[in-house]
Amino acid sequence: MIVDARVRAWVWLQSSGVPARWLVALLRAFGGPEAVLAANPSQRRRVVPPEIAQSLEAPDEVARFDATLAWLAADGHNLVAWDDADYPPSLLEIGDPPAALFCLGRRDLLRRPAMAIVGSRNATPQGRADAEAFAAALSSAGLTIVSGLAVGIDAAAHRGGLAHAGSSIAVVGTGLDRVYPAANRALAHDLAQRGLIISEYAPGTPARKHHFPRRNRLISGLARGVLVVEATLSSGSLTTARLAGEHGREVFALPGSIHSPFSKGCHKLLREGAKLVETADDILCELKLPPTRAAAAAGVEPEAEVDNTQRAILSALGYAPMNVDALATRCGLAPAAISAALTALELDGRVALVPGGLWQRLHGTTGTASRA
Repeated sequence: MIVDARVRAWVWLQSSGVPARWLVALLRAFGGPEAVLAANPSQRRRVVPPEIAQSLEAPDEVARFDATLAWLAADGHNLVAWDDADYPPSLLEIGDPPAALFCLGRRDLLRRPAMAIVGSRNATPQGRADAEAFAAALSSAGLTIVSGLAVGIDAAAHRGGLAHAGSSIAVVGTGLDRVYPAANRALAHDLAQRGLIISEYAPGTPARKHHFPRRNRLISGLARGVLVVEATLSSGSLTTARLAGEHGREVFALPGSIHSPFSKGCHKLLREGAKLVETADDILCELKLPPTRAAAAAGVEPEAEVDNTQRAILSALGYAPMNVDALATRCGLAPAAISAALTALELDGRVALVPGGLWQRLHGTTGTASRA
């Protein structure tokens, strides 16, 4: 982008760390970011506390400021500030919006209706499949999928969003010149090409623990609602859901097995008033958006051919994780036969081994016996 005096001023203000309420006061008093910086310290002290006025004298790291300007000068790199037409109006409702966002990719997505999908980093195969299916269906209905580029549910949601017209936005807790976690480097490249990656942190900022809870407020702030797919009771996804409630957004959760720790967080949200979701159409209806064929199908199982032994195992397995011995008892088969059938079902993508040595059935595994 073109790095002019206005952009330099916004980068300076962003790097100064002035809280939003004081920055609003300064902008109202002086009329714009350049005028704020042109004012002398005594003029600023008439508007904000002395320590805030002092923080505007120079960024904490002048070298970082210069590096940020150099990063913005590259093609496809952007800064979207409060006075830009495409700054998301929904973020201005959250009480602590960043003065500017660093952007890599399609900044036009910031003005489109969005839905956040979040969940566990240590997601089950079924959880990842559900997140991707719901994201794809909602993206096909025109909603941009927002998540945090973490492994697990976040990554699956981004992939689903990128598959359709709504695309996807990743909100990250680092500078945009690095990818965290590194395992999502290829996904980040896809997002930069076909979607959008944003951060309130300047290029060069490393991953720091306290950045990620702050990132969550932007995930919920950008979206009309938040869907939690899988979450333990200690998951950061519950923080995102809580923030969504505080921001006046809808909160949705997928129910799961009472035996799975990854369902505990979702069930807690449901007890607290989150809306139970079985298909993507449930979300579109709640948001007063028209359903689509893809949305109605998300969360619905297609028929799949299995032999009689595999069918018996799938029926006995249900959707609660179970070990081989319990399955052998239910099916009346030897553990060795159960293990062999489970291996075949795993290769077909119909079951998955989850933590604790338990087996879980995946959606898409119902069907009739094809042969004896």
